[in-house]
Amino acid sequence: MRAANTTDIPLSLYVHIPWCVKKCPYCDFNSHVSQSPIPEQQYTEHLTADLTEEAKYGSGRRLSSIFFGGGTPSLFSPQAIGRIIHAAQESLGFTADIEITLEANPGTTEYTDFGALRDAGVNRLSIGIQTFNTQHLKALGRIHSEEEAINAFRKARDAGFNNINIDLMHGLPNQSQAQAMLDLTTAIELQPEHISWYQLTIEPNTIFYNAPPALPNEDTLSDIQDQGEVLLAEHGYQQYEVSAYAKNNQHAKHNMNYWQFGDYLGIGAGAHGKVTTSDGHIERYRKTRLPADYLNAEKAKTVGRSVVPAQRLPLEFMMNALRLPQGIQSQLFEQRTGLPLATVMPQLQQLQTEGLIEAGEHIRPTTLGFRFLNTVLSRFNEEA
Repeated sequence: MRAANTTDIPLSLYVHIPWCVKKCPYCDFNSHVSQSPIPEQQYTEHLTADLTEEAKYGSGRRLSSIFFGGGTPSLFSPQAIGRIIHAAQESLGFTADIEITLEANPGTTEYTDFGALRDAGVNRLSIGIQTFNTQHLKALGRIHSEEEAINAFRKARDAGFNNINIDLMHGLPNQSQAQAMLDLTTAIELQPEHISWYQLTIEPNTIFYNAPPALPNEDTLSDIQDQGEVLLAEHGYQQYEVSAYAKNNQHAKHNMNYWQFGDYLGIGAGAHGKVTTSDGHIERYRKTRLPADYLNAEKAKTVGRSVVPAQRLPLEFMMNALRLPQGIQSQLFEQRTGLPLATVMPQLQQLQTEGLIEAGEHIRPTTLGFRFLNTVLSRFNEEA
């Protein structure tokens, strides 16, 4: 295993804001309903202190993207968001074309000053609409209405945002194919630059897991996926990842860094990070989950840091890279893992023989391989 040149690996920053107005029954993210005023100033101070500590893992690299996720980051004031962005710029510096995304919940944007967010440095929004259907919004526990969702998008446009993602789910409880297509059509009519369109899955440690709702059958889910992909393509939305569609190649730079196995720092309660060290090791770490623990100066913010074993790296790399239908340059495997491409050549050759992979200067899944991605990935699992 060679020593990686970290200067060749892009660096991003993830900032976790853990509070929500209400916990959605499908959500397995580290989010917490606030029973009292959110300690915005205190949490911001801890984030900036955390960032100062994490900056040493940047190895002199400038940030190419920042993503404020949650929870509901739009609960924080633009002034607090601006302080965090400024601290990141002071600690690490920015590339000239940095992308700074903030997730916004339509149920809270009535109080959000989008213009002030732009002034603070945010240049991309991700609006979590999920569905425009009143019945389905209620089933998902969302706190906004169809009208509020549309108004939130229009307010963002009026404030000058020209890079907006809409988060949209399908396969919802008792959802018909026609209802799913109407949701997608409504989103397309707003003409966002990006649509994240993905199927509802039931995850452990959620309300839905303990009380499963009635979901569409497999045939309906398959029909929704097929028809939706056709509809998106007809309106100029290119699928560039399993659930990501963009116009004019306006791909999410932050997410592309994840999928291309780049490095990212994580700050905030429950945040995760991945960094490549100067000796060629890849480390993953996580922050303490509970906001109260994160805000406790007596407790360590980082509660787990470990080196990814070399035998695990092929699977971790491919789990991300093969989510991209266009694939990745073959040279990225060695550049990002420190392992020679020969490490995975037997699997690549076998998958190519089976018509699941195309491997040359690029490694990409075929149409068949993309459809059966779990089968493809299982070949790189040393523990299987």
